[in-house]
Amino acid sequence: MQIYLASRSKARKKLLEKFGLKFKVLPAQVKERSRRGGLSFAQMVRLNAKDKARDVARRVPQGLIIAADTICVQDGQIFGKPKNMQDARRMLKKLSSKPQWLYTGLAVIKKTAQQEQLAVDDEKTKVYMDKLTPPQIDNYFKQVSPLDKAGSFDIQGKGAFFIKRIDGCFYNVVGLPLRKLYLIFRKLRLFCFITAAMVLAGCSTEYNIATRQEETFYYSTDREVKMGQAIDRQIGKEIKSTPDPLQQKRVEEIGKKIAAVSDRKEIDYHFRVLDEDEVNAVSLPGGYVYVYRGLLDKIDNDDELACILAHEVGHIVARHSIKKLQAMQSYTILRVLVAVAPGTAEAGSAADAAFLQFLLGYSRQDELLADQLGARYAKLAGYNPQGMISFLTKLQDINRRMPSRGYSYYKTHPYVPDRIRVVKQELGERMDFGDYINIEQEVYGQANF
Repeated sequence: MQIYLASRSKARKKLLEKFGLKFKVLPAQVKERSRRGGLSFAQMVRLNAKDKARDVARRVPQGLIIAADTICVQDGQIFGKPKNMQDARRMLKKLSSKPQWLYTGLAVIKKTAQQEQLAVDDEKTKVYMDKLTPPQIDNYFKQVSPLDKAGSFDIQGKGAFFIKRIDGCFYNVVGLPLRKLYLIFRKLRLFCFITAAMVLAGCSTEYNIATRQEETFYYSTDREVKMGQAIDRQIGKEIKSTPDPLQQKRVEEIGKKIAAVSDRKEIDYHFRVLDEDEVNAVSLPGGYVYVYRGLLDKIDNDDELACILAHEVGHIVARHSIKKLQAMQSYTILRVLVAVAPGTAEAGSAADAAFLQFLLGYSRQDELLADQLGARYAKLAGYNPQGMISFLTKLQDINRRMPSRGYSYYKTHPYVPDRIRVVKQELGERMDFGDYINIEQEVYGQANF
């Protein structure tokens, strides 16, 4: 069945290409609603998407038509594509001053000679941005054209670096919520398209020693390492490493000891200190661990540092980063990172987006497992695993005293008492009353170390 994309959007075109679909671009020729009237924002974008899909459906004998409509909303005001550069500057300055909502309506029509099926859905995402100065906006516009983007910015490219946080679907901000597209395909029983990306990528089932479960991975270790290399190259261009060689050597030496006792030794581990004052650490696919200088400033001894590095190695051993990317709609970032030659602009954009996902964090369950593995590996490497508890306790005080930052080690994790409880269980220590009363319910959120 021929697929038609009822949009001129380059971003939507690229996303469908990464989804593994072959399609033709046939833009809709309808006027979008720019005023709500009595409609909600969600109803407005759904109707716009539906009108676009029906317009294209009338012009083709049969096929699958995909249409979408995205608006940006702040304080009840709709921000579409800017009319000119002056409008783009005004728009981005205002949007960066406070959070905004991105609404996307999605409509798919399956048209055959016998019948026409329509499915419509919408997605809503909240975006928090850094407050931008006019020089920052001008510099951004020198690198990215804002005229074809709702809200004047592209989260899948350079715009990702002034996004503080995203509550909701990443791809909705790009303009095509792929998870909702997947659900619509399921609703219309388009199973051949549901499995397209999986068939192209291939998959394997293996035993994960960290989780002690059989798990399915759509990418081999070699491809995971290739992904990590692509992201690492991009991060090297964007964020400086520490100028202190002794600081770097300390982290590398301790990190190598942790890696040597971990449950995953078929990859090489790389440890780097980033010259940023955030209280944070991040692990990437394929064995890459970054520690921020701001985090090192809060550490009292090598035991605490070993536990932090062991926590990040735990994420890598459990392949949390791969599972996180696999869970993202249609494996788009994964596929572009392994398919595109290193150094191209497309690979760089994918690396930007992938790194953003790790900054936004892992699930609560993944974080607790990484704490457990971290205490175990630190102990096996000869360090005192109590360093994990002492540093977690310190995080509570940091959390209370420090102002809110964009990406911080302590901000988006499970409650510290819950993390301490898990570490104590791993070490076989006696639990006290405080440990029991702080046991959380099964609530999952985003987290990063």
